[in-house]
Amino acid sequence: MARTRNKTPKVQAPAGTRLKLKWVISQNCTPAPQRLVIKGLGFTRLNQVIDREDTLSIRGMVAKVPHLIHILGE
Repeated sequence: MARTRNKTPKVQAPAGTRLKLKWVISQNCTPAPQRLVIKGLGFTRLNQVIDREDTLSIRGMVAKVPHLIHILGE
């Protein structure tokens, strides 16, 4: 008999919610995966402020590099 797995419901942000992110610390001497996260978020230069949609994938990327970026507004 196959086991069924209860899936946890995904928590969704309200529609239209945006995050303002600022890259504040250089990626020099950081591991390669963290550099890829910074690039994946769309940062191209230090002290840049970007506006991204508040989704679980963006929140997960921010959680990987909290020491390099700041969340300015939710």
